[in-house]
Amino acid sequence: MGFECVSPQEVAHVREILPSIEKERILFTPNFAPRHEYEEGIALGCNLTLDAIFPLRMWPEIFANQKLIIRIDTGKGKGHHKYVVTAGSQSKFGIPPQDLEELCTLVDKHNIHVVGLHAHAGSGIRDAQNWAEKAEYLQSLRVHFPEVEILNLGGGFGVPERPGEDRLKIDEVNVSLQAFRAMVPDVSLWIEPGRYLVAEAGVLVSKVTQLKSKGERVYVGTDVGMNTLIRPALYGAYHHIENLSKWGKKRSIVADVVGPICESGDVLGRGRALPETQNGDLLAVGTAGAYGRSMSSQYNLRAPAQELWFEE
Repeated sequence: MGFECVSPQEVAHVREILPSIEKERILFTPNFAPRHEYEEGIALGCNLTLDAIFPLRMWPEIFANQKLIIRIDTGKGKGHHKYVVTAGSQSKFGIPPQDLEELCTLVDKHNIHVVGLHAHAGSGIRDAQNWAEKAEYLQSLRVHFPEVEILNLGGGFGVPERPGEDRLKIDEVNVSLQAFRAMVPDVSLWIEPGRYLVAEAGVLVSKVTQLKSKGERVYVGTDVGMNTLIRPALYGAYHHIENLSKWGKKRSIVADVVGPICESGDVLGRGRALPETQNGDLLAVGTAGAYGRSMSSQYNLRAPAQELWFEE
C-alpha cells in the first residue's frame, strides 16, 4: 500500500505520521504546481507524476535523467457530477492525446525515463469494466515508452449513495483486471481506492436547531453545514439522511436539511422524506467517512464538527 499526495504539505503529513515510510511508497501528483514543488518531489525521491507538458517545455533541466510517471487524459471521463469528471477537454487533468508526439520528443531529448502511465476517469464510478478499459488504453501507449513498468488505473470506485442503489461489482473489477494481467504480466497495476475504503465507515451526526416553513417548503436546520461537509454544496453529492431520534417512525414530511452557514448553497439534502422532526432531534448524514474533515473549513468562523474514531 502507498499514499498518493497532491501537495508538498500532504507529503510532509504522511512522513510525519509514518517517519520510516519508504520513499517509493509515496506518489506525488501535483497539478498546475509551481516549479519548486517538482524539484522538491524529485529531491525527496518519491514517485512523481507529471500531468502536463508545460513543465517539460519550460523546465526540462529538472526532469532530465529522472524517472517519471505520466498522467494521460484518455479523452473520456466519468462521474456523478461535472466537477468530479477528471478526463476530457472540460477537465484540467492529464496530458491530452494531441500532445503525445511532443511528449515523446521531449522525453527522448532529455533522457527522461517514463516508468509509469496513469489515467483517472472520475469519481463515483460503478461500471466494473472502467479500470480494465484504462489498463488496455495505457497498454496501447507502451510502444512509445518502453521502460514503463507501472500502469496506474486511478480510482473513482463508487459506493451506493441512495437506499437501494446497486453496489459496484468489485468481483467483476477483479476478474477483468486478472484477465488483463494474464495477457500483460510484465507490468504492475496500481489503483487508488481511497473513498471506496472509508466513505461508508463514517457518518456525520448533527442536532436539529430550528424548523421553518415557507409556503409548502419545509426547512430543517441543523448545527452543522457546508463548513463540515462541503460535498453537497460543491458538486451536488447525495448523502442519505436519517432522523436517529425518530428511528423507525413513519416518514411524514418532506424537507430541505440545511446548515447555519450564511450561504444559500448551505444545504445537506433537498426534498428529504423524514419523520415528524423536532428541535433537538439527532440527524445522521451517511457516507461521510471521506472528504469530510479533510475538506472542512472555519467559514463564518464556525468550527467544523468534531471528528471521533471508534474501534471495535
